[in-house]
Amino acid sequence: MASVTKVLVANRGEIALRVMRTCREMAIPTVAVYAEPDARSPHAVFADERVALSGPSPRQAYLDLEQIVRTAREHGADAIHPGYGFLSENPAFAEACAKNGLTFIGPPATSMRAMGDKVEARRRMIAAGVPVVPGTAALADEAAALAEAKRIGYPVMVKAAAGGGGIGMRVAKGPDDLPAAFEACRRAAQSSFGSPDVYLERYLEHPRHIEMQILADDHGTTVALGERECSIQRRHQKLLEETPAVGLSTSRRRAMAEAAVTAAAAVGYRNAGTIEFIVSGEEFYFLEMNTRLQVEHPVTELVVGIDLVREQIRIARGERIPAQGYPAPRGHAIEFRINGEDAGRNFLPAPGPVTKFHPPAGPGVRLDSGVETAPGDLTALRLALVEAHRLGR
Repeated sequence: MASVTKVLVANRGEIALRVMRTCREMAIPTVAVYAEPDARSPHAVFADERVALSGPSPRQAYLDLEQIVRTAREHGADAIHPGYGFLSENPAFAEACAKNGLTFIGPPATSMRAMGDKVEARRRMIAAGVPVVPGTAALADEAAALAEAKRIGYPVMVKAAAGGGGIGMRVAKGPDDLPAAFEACRRAAQSSFGSPDVYLERYLEHPRHIEMQILADDHGTTVALGERECSIQRRHQKLLEETPAVGLSTSRRRAMAEAAVTAAAAVGYRNAGTIEFIVSGEEFYFLEMNTRLQVEHPVTELVVGIDLVREQIRIARGERIPAQGYPAPRGHAIEFRINGEDAGRNFLPAPGPVTKFHPPAGPGVRLDSGVETAPGDLTALRLALVEAHRLGR
Protein backbone atom coordinates (compact mmCIF):
# COMPACT_ATOMS: atom_id res chain seq x y z
CA MET A 1 0.00 0.00 0.00
CA ALA A 2 1.13 3.53 -0.73
CA SER A 3 2.36 5.67 2.12
CA VAL A 4 0.42 8.76 3.21
CA THR A 5 1.88 9.80 6.56
CA LYS A 6 2.60 13.48 5.85
CA VAL A 7 0.85 15.54 3.16
CA LEU A 8 2.04 18.63 1.34
CA VAL A 9 -0.98 20.57 0.04
CA ALA A 10 -0.02 22.11 -3.31
CA ASN A 11 -2.62 24.84 -3.26
CA ARG A 12 -3.83 27.87 -1.37
CA GLY A 13 -6.91 29.38 0.22
CA GLU A 14 -10.16 27.58 0.90
CA ILE A 15 -9.37 24.21 -0.69
CA ALA A 16 -5.96 23.94 0.96
CA LEU A 17 -7.54 24.60 4.35
CA ARG A 18 -10.31 22.11 3.55
CA VAL A 19 -7.77 19.33 2.87
CA MET A 20 -5.72 20.19 5.95
CA ARG A 21 -8.76 19.91 8.23
CA THR A 22 -9.38 16.33 7.10
CA CYS A 23 -5.69 15.51 7.48
CA ARG A 24 -5.79 16.86 11.05
CA GLU A 25 -8.77 14.61 11.81
CA MET A 26 -6.81 11.64 10.40
CA ALA A 27 -3.73 12.61 12.49
CA ILE A 28 -1.72 13.25 9.30
CA PRO A 29 0.71 16.21 9.57
CA THR A 30 0.53 18.77 6.76
CA VAL A 31 2.89 21.11 4.96
CA ALA A 32 1.58 24.37 3.51
CA VAL A 33 3.24 26.17 0.62
CA TYR A 34 2.57 29.83 0.05
CA ALA A 35 3.59 32.76 -2.12
CA GLU A 36 4.58 35.88 -0.21
CA PRO A 37 1.18 37.68 -0.46
CA ASP A 38 -0.40 34.63 1.21
CA ALA A 39 1.96 34.52 4.19
CA ARG A 40 -0.91 35.29 6.60
CA SER A 41 -3.55 33.26 4.79
CA PRO A 42 -5.40 30.72 6.96
CA HIS A 43 -4.03 27.76 4.99
CA ALA A 44 -0.45 28.89 5.60
CA VAL A 45 -1.10 29.31 9.32
CA PHE A 46 -3.25 26.22 10.00
CA ALA A 47 -0.74 23.67 8.65
CA ASP A 48 1.82 21.95 10.85
CA GLU A 49 4.62 23.33 8.69
CA ARG A 50 4.76 26.25 6.24
CA VAL A 51 7.20 26.87 3.40
CA ALA A 52 7.50 30.02 1.28
CA LEU A 53 7.64 29.52 -2.48
CA SER A 54 9.80 31.68 -4.73
CA GLY A 55 8.91 32.84 -8.23
CA PRO A 56 8.47 35.84 -10.51
CA SER A 57 4.79 36.05 -9.47
CA PRO A 58 2.53 34.27 -6.96
CA ARG A 59 0.82 32.31 -9.72
CA GLN A 60 4.11 31.12 -11.19
CA ALA A 61 5.28 30.11 -7.74
CA TYR A 62 2.23 27.89 -7.18
CA LEU A 63 2.68 26.37 -10.66
CA ASP A 64 6.36 25.49 -10.14
CA LEU A 65 5.95 21.73 -9.92
CA GLU A 66 9.69 21.07 -9.52
CA GLN A 67 9.92 23.44 -6.55
CA ILE A 68 6.84 21.90 -4.94
CA VAL A 69 8.08 18.32 -5.37
CA ARG A 70 11.48 19.33 -3.98
CA THR A 71 9.82 21.02 -1.01
CA ALA A 72 7.81 17.87 -0.24
CA ARG A 73 10.93 15.74 -0.21
CA GLU A 74 12.94 18.23 1.86
CA HIS A 75 10.23 18.42 4.50
CA GLY A 76 9.55 14.71 4.78
CA ALA A 77 6.14 14.63 3.10
CA ASP A 78 5.41 11.35 1.34
CA ALA A 79 2.21 12.51 -0.37
CA ILE A 80 0.85 15.57 -2.19
CA HIS A 81 -2.76 16.69 -2.45
CA PRO A 82 -3.22 19.14 -5.35
CA GLY A 83 -6.64 20.55 -4.37
CA TYR A 84 -8.30 22.04 -7.47
CA GLY A 85 -7.01 24.55 -9.97
CA PHE A 86 -3.27 25.17 -10.28
CA LEU A 87 -1.55 21.78 -10.79
CA SER A 88 -4.51 19.52 -9.94
CA GLU A 89 -5.13 18.36 -13.55
CA ASN A 90 -1.53 18.49 -14.74
CA PRO A 91 -0.42 14.95 -15.67
CA ALA A 92 3.24 16.00 -15.58
CA PHE A 93 2.79 16.86 -11.90
CA ALA A 94 1.32 13.42 -11.12
CA GLU A 95 4.23 11.82 -12.99
CA ALA A 96 6.78 13.97 -11.14
CA CYS A 97 5.31 12.83 -7.84
CA ALA A 98 5.56 9.17 -8.84
CA LYS A 99 9.12 9.63 -10.13
CA ASN A 100 10.15 11.09 -6.78
CA GLY A 101 8.48 8.43 -4.66
CA LEU A 102 5.55 10.63 -3.61
CA THR A 103 1.93 9.52 -3.49
CA PHE A 104 -0.26 11.75 -5.64
CA ILE A 105 -3.70 12.03 -4.03
CA GLY A 106 -5.59 12.06 -7.29
CA PRO A 107 -5.99 10.12 -10.54
CA PRO A 108 -3.28 8.58 -12.73
CA ALA A 109 -1.61 10.80 -15.32
CA THR A 110 -2.98 8.55 -18.08
CA SER A 111 -6.56 9.27 -17.01
CA MET A 112 -5.86 13.00 -16.85
CA ARG A 113 -4.49 12.98 -20.38
CA ALA A 114 -7.37 10.93 -21.74
CA MET A 115 -9.98 13.28 -20.27
CA GLY A 116 -7.96 16.50 -20.52
CA ASP A 117 -8.03 16.48 -24.32
CA LYS A 118 -11.70 17.03 -25.06
CA VAL A 119 -11.51 15.48 -28.53
CA GLU A 120 -9.80 12.36 -27.19
CA ALA A 121 -12.33 12.21 -24.36
CA ARG A 122 -15.19 12.30 -26.88
CA ARG A 123 -13.57 9.48 -28.83
CA ARG A 124 -13.16 7.37 -25.69
CA MET A 125 -16.73 7.95 -24.60
CA ILE A 126 -18.17 7.06 -28.00
CA ALA A 127 -16.15 3.83 -27.97
CA ALA A 128 -17.44 3.04 -24.46
CA GLY A 129 -21.07 3.66 -25.45
CA VAL A 130 -21.49 6.82 -23.37
CA PRO A 131 -23.78 9.34 -25.16
CA VAL A 132 -21.98 12.47 -26.37
CA VAL A 133 -23.21 15.71 -27.97
CA PRO A 134 -23.00 15.46 -31.80
CA GLY A 135 -19.70 17.06 -32.80
CA THR A 136 -16.34 16.71 -34.49
CA ALA A 137 -12.70 15.84 -34.03
CA ALA A 138 -10.12 18.64 -33.99
CA LEU A 139 -10.53 20.86 -37.07
CA ALA A 140 -7.69 21.81 -39.39
CA ASP A 141 -9.07 25.11 -40.66
CA GLU A 142 -12.08 27.33 -41.20
CA ALA A 143 -13.20 25.47 -44.33
CA ALA A 144 -13.35 22.20 -42.39
CA ALA A 145 -15.33 23.92 -39.65
CA LEU A 146 -17.89 25.24 -42.15
CA ALA A 147 -18.31 21.81 -43.74
CA GLU A 148 -18.75 20.08 -40.37
CA ALA A 149 -21.15 22.71 -39.06
CA LYS A 150 -23.36 22.14 -42.10
CA ARG A 151 -23.35 18.41 -41.33
CA ILE A 152 -24.11 18.86 -37.60
CA GLY A 153 -26.63 21.65 -38.02
CA TYR A 154 -26.60 25.16 -36.57
CA PRO A 155 -26.28 26.58 -34.00
CA VAL A 156 -22.86 25.14 -33.13
CA MET A 157 -20.37 25.81 -30.36
CA VAL A 158 -16.64 26.18 -31.05
CA LYS A 159 -14.59 24.77 -28.15
CA ALA A 160 -10.92 24.44 -27.24
CA ALA A 161 -9.75 20.83 -27.51
CA ALA A 162 -7.33 21.20 -24.58
CA GLY A 163 -9.57 23.47 -22.54
CA GLY A 164 -12.28 23.57 -19.95
CA GLY A 165 -14.15 25.95 -17.71
CA GLY A 166 -15.85 27.64 -20.65
CA ILE A 167 -12.65 29.40 -21.69
CA GLY A 168 -12.67 30.41 -25.35
CA MET A 169 -16.06 28.94 -26.21
CA ARG A 170 -18.00 30.72 -28.94
CA VAL A 171 -21.47 30.14 -30.38
CA ALA A 172 -22.14 30.43 -34.12
CA LYS A 173 -25.83 30.66 -35.01
CA GLY A 174 -25.16 30.40 -38.74
CA PRO A 175 -22.37 30.19 -41.35
CA ASP A 176 -21.83 33.97 -41.27
CA ASP A 177 -20.92 33.77 -37.56
CA LEU A 178 -18.62 30.78 -37.74
CA PRO A 179 -15.36 32.26 -39.19
CA ALA A 180 -15.08 34.91 -36.45
CA ALA A 181 -16.04 32.41 -33.73
CA PHE A 182 -13.52 29.88 -35.05
CA GLU A 183 -10.61 32.36 -35.01
CA ALA A 184 -11.54 33.85 -31.64
CA CYS A 185 -11.67 30.40 -30.05
CA ARG A 186 -8.33 29.41 -31.62
CA ARG A 187 -6.67 32.52 -30.19
CA ALA A 188 -8.12 31.94 -26.74
CA ALA A 189 -7.15 28.25 -26.85
CA GLN A 190 -3.55 29.07 -27.76
CA SER A 191 -3.32 31.75 -25.08
CA SER A 192 -4.92 29.77 -22.27
CA PHE A 193 -3.93 26.17 -23.01
CA GLY A 194 -0.92 26.36 -25.31
CA SER A 195 -2.76 24.60 -28.14
CA PRO A 196 -4.85 26.22 -30.91
CA ASP A 197 -6.83 23.04 -31.61
CA VAL A 198 -10.60 23.53 -31.59
CA TYR A 199 -13.63 21.40 -32.40
CA LEU A 200 -17.38 21.80 -32.86
CA GLU A 201 -20.35 20.57 -30.88
CA ARG A 202 -24.01 21.13 -31.56
CA TYR A 203 -25.18 24.00 -29.39
CA LEU A 204 -28.02 22.91 -27.15
CA GLU A 205 -30.17 25.85 -26.16
CA HIS A 206 -31.36 26.09 -22.55
CA PRO A 207 -29.87 22.76 -21.41
CA ARG A 208 -29.45 21.66 -17.82
CA HIS A 209 -25.93 21.07 -16.52
CA ILE A 210 -25.91 18.00 -14.26
CA GLU A 211 -22.83 16.17 -13.02
CA MET A 212 -22.15 12.91 -11.21
CA GLN A 213 -19.62 12.55 -8.40
CA ILE A 214 -17.67 9.29 -8.69
CA LEU A 215 -15.09 7.44 -6.61
CA ALA A 216 -12.91 4.66 -7.98
CA ASP A 217 -10.34 2.49 -6.19
CA ASP A 218 -7.37 0.43 -7.37
CA HIS A 219 -9.32 -2.80 -7.06
CA GLY A 220 -11.76 -2.36 -9.91
CA THR A 221 -14.64 -0.73 -8.05
CA THR A 222 -16.19 2.52 -9.28
CA VAL A 223 -19.26 4.07 -7.70
CA ALA A 224 -21.44 7.11 -8.38
CA LEU A 225 -22.48 9.09 -5.31
CA GLY A 226 -25.32 11.09 -6.84
CA GLU A 227 -25.74 14.17 -8.96
CA ARG A 228 -25.27 17.90 -8.58
CA GLU A 229 -27.10 20.44 -10.71
CA CYS A 230 -24.91 23.36 -11.84
CA SER A 231 -27.18 25.02 -14.40
CA ILE A 232 -27.07 28.50 -12.86
CA GLN A 233 -23.90 29.99 -14.36
CA ARG A 234 -22.44 33.25 -15.54
CA ARG A 235 -19.90 33.23 -18.39
CA HIS A 236 -19.92 29.42 -18.12
CA GLN A 237 -18.77 29.65 -14.48
CA LYS A 238 -20.96 27.95 -11.88
CA LEU A 239 -22.62 30.15 -9.27
CA LEU A 240 -24.97 27.74 -7.52
CA GLU A 241 -24.81 23.98 -7.07
CA GLU A 242 -27.63 21.80 -5.80
CA THR A 243 -28.30 18.17 -4.96
CA PRO A 244 -30.49 16.37 -5.71
CA ALA A 245 -31.43 17.87 -9.07
CA VAL A 246 -35.07 18.91 -9.01
CA GLY A 247 -37.41 17.00 -11.30
CA LEU A 248 -34.88 14.33 -12.32
CA SER A 249 -36.65 10.98 -12.57
CA THR A 250 -35.36 7.90 -10.80
CA SER A 251 -34.74 6.15 -14.14
CA ARG A 252 -32.84 9.15 -15.56
CA ARG A 253 -30.73 9.43 -12.39
CA ARG A 254 -29.89 5.72 -12.57
CA ALA A 255 -28.97 5.93 -16.27
CA MET A 256 -26.68 8.91 -15.68
CA ALA A 257 -25.00 7.17 -12.75
CA GLU A 258 -24.37 4.09 -14.89
CA ALA A 259 -22.98 6.24 -17.71
CA ALA A 260 -20.68 8.04 -15.25
CA VAL A 261 -19.29 4.75 -13.93
CA THR A 262 -18.77 3.51 -17.51
CA ALA A 263 -17.00 6.75 -18.47
CA ALA A 264 -14.61 6.59 -15.53
CA ALA A 265 -13.84 2.92 -16.07
CA ALA A 266 -13.14 3.56 -19.78
CA VAL A 267 -10.06 5.64 -18.88
CA GLY A 268 -8.85 3.51 -15.96
CA TYR A 269 -9.83 6.18 -13.46
CA ARG A 270 -8.89 6.12 -9.79
CA ASN A 271 -9.75 8.45 -6.88
CA ALA A 272 -12.42 11.19 -6.87
CA GLY A 273 -13.71 12.74 -10.08
CA THR A 274 -16.79 14.24 -11.68
CA ILE A 275 -18.51 13.35 -14.93
CA GLU A 276 -20.38 16.35 -16.34
CA PHE A 277 -23.47 15.93 -18.50
CA ILE A 278 -25.65 18.24 -20.55
CA VAL A 279 -29.35 17.40 -20.31
CA SER A 280 -31.64 18.51 -23.12
CA GLY A 281 -35.25 17.38 -23.09
CA GLU A 282 -35.29 13.64 -22.52
CA GLU A 283 -31.66 13.15 -23.58
CA PHE A 284 -28.38 13.51 -21.70
CA TYR A 285 -24.87 13.77 -23.14
CA PHE A 286 -21.34 13.50 -21.77
CA LEU A 287 -19.73 16.94 -21.62
CA GLU A 288 -16.38 16.45 -19.87
CA MET A 289 -14.70 14.94 -16.84
CA ASN A 290 -13.08 16.92 -14.06
CA THR A 291 -10.19 14.74 -12.93
CA ARG A 292 -10.00 16.19 -9.42
CA LEU A 293 -12.05 17.24 -6.44
CA GLN A 294 -14.47 20.04 -7.35
CA VAL A 295 -15.47 23.29 -5.72
CA GLU A 296 -18.99 21.93 -5.26
CA HIS A 297 -18.00 18.68 -3.52
CA PRO A 298 -19.47 19.82 -0.14
CA VAL A 299 -23.09 19.45 -1.29
CA THR A 300 -22.44 15.78 -2.06
CA GLU A 301 -20.73 15.32 1.30
CA LEU A 302 -23.72 16.81 3.12
CA VAL A 303 -26.33 14.52 1.56
CA VAL A 304 -24.23 11.33 1.48
CA GLY A 305 -22.65 11.88 4.89
CA ILE A 306 -19.04 11.12 3.97
CA ASP A 307 -15.79 13.11 3.74
CA LEU A 308 -14.60 12.97 0.13
CA VAL A 309 -11.07 14.11 1.03
CA ARG A 310 -10.81 11.26 3.53
CA GLU A 311 -11.93 8.86 0.81
CA GLN A 312 -9.34 10.35 -1.56
CA ILE A 313 -6.61 9.65 0.97
CA ARG A 314 -7.87 6.13 1.67
CA ILE A 315 -7.96 5.31 -2.04
CA ALA A 316 -4.49 6.83 -2.58
CA ARG A 317 -3.21 4.50 0.15
CA GLY A 318 -4.54 1.55 -1.84
CA GLU A 319 -7.56 0.88 0.38
CA ARG A 320 -10.81 -0.43 -1.06
CA ILE A 321 -14.11 1.35 -1.39
CA PRO A 322 -16.21 -0.02 1.53
CA ALA A 323 -17.75 -3.38 0.71
CA GLN A 324 -21.13 -2.13 1.91
CA GLY A 325 -20.82 0.90 -0.38
CA TYR A 326 -21.76 4.41 0.71
CA PRO A 327 -25.03 5.65 2.21
CA ALA A 328 -27.81 6.64 -0.18
CA PRO A 329 -28.18 10.43 -0.46
CA ARG A 330 -30.57 11.99 2.07
CA GLY A 331 -31.95 15.50 2.24
CA HIS A 332 -31.09 18.49 0.10
CA ALA A 333 -28.07 20.79 -0.12
CA ILE A 334 -27.32 24.00 -2.01
CA GLU A 335 -23.93 25.70 -2.37
CA PHE A 336 -23.50 29.38 -3.20
CA ARG A 337 -20.18 30.74 -4.39
CA ILE A 338 -19.31 34.17 -3.03
CA ASN A 339 -17.36 36.05 -5.71
CA GLY A 340 -15.54 39.38 -5.70
CA GLU A 341 -17.20 41.13 -8.68
CA ASP A 342 -18.06 44.63 -9.85
CA ALA A 343 -21.84 44.74 -10.41
CA GLY A 344 -21.52 48.06 -12.22
CA ARG A 345 -19.18 46.59 -14.85
CA ASN A 346 -21.22 43.54 -15.90
CA PHE A 347 -19.99 41.59 -12.86
CA LEU A 348 -16.36 41.57 -13.95
CA PRO A 349 -14.00 39.91 -11.43
CA ALA A 350 -12.85 42.53 -8.94
CA PRO A 351 -10.37 41.10 -6.43
CA GLY A 352 -9.22 43.27 -3.56
CA PRO A 353 -8.65 43.32 0.21
CA VAL A 354 -11.43 42.01 2.46
CA THR A 355 -11.91 44.60 5.19
CA LYS A 356 -14.80 42.98 7.06
CA PHE A 357 -15.81 39.33 7.29
CA HIS A 358 -19.04 38.15 8.93
CA PRO A 359 -19.46 34.45 8.12
CA PRO A 360 -22.93 32.86 8.07
CA ALA A 361 -23.84 30.48 10.86
CA GLY A 362 -26.72 28.38 12.10
CA PRO A 363 -28.18 24.87 11.78
CA GLY A 364 -27.36 23.21 8.47
CA VAL A 365 -24.84 25.89 7.41
CA ARG A 366 -21.38 24.89 6.24
CA LEU A 367 -18.75 27.45 5.29
CA ASP A 368 -15.62 26.57 3.29
CA SER A 369 -13.54 29.75 3.16
CA GLY A 370 -9.96 30.85 2.72
CA VAL A 371 -10.69 34.10 4.59
CA GLU A 372 -10.66 34.73 8.33
CA THR A 373 -10.84 37.79 10.56
CA ALA A 374 -7.21 37.73 11.64
CA PRO A 375 -5.76 38.63 15.03
CA GLY A 376 -2.61 40.70 14.63
CA ASP A 377 -0.38 37.86 15.80
CA LEU A 378 0.24 34.73 13.68
CA THR A 379 0.32 32.47 16.74
CA ALA A 380 -3.03 33.83 17.89
CA LEU A 381 -4.46 33.32 14.39
CA ARG A 382 -3.30 29.71 14.30
CA LEU A 383 -4.78 29.00 17.75
CA ALA A 384 -8.06 30.58 16.66
CA LEU A 385 -8.20 28.44 13.50
CA VAL A 386 -7.39 25.23 15.37
CA GLU A 387 -9.99 25.99 18.05
CA ALA A 388 -12.64 26.78 15.42
CA HIS A 389 -11.88 23.47 13.72
CA ARG A 390 -12.16 21.63 17.05
CA LEU A 391 -15.56 23.19 17.68
CA GLY A 392 -16.73 22.28 14.16
CA ARG A 393 -16.99 25.86 12.92
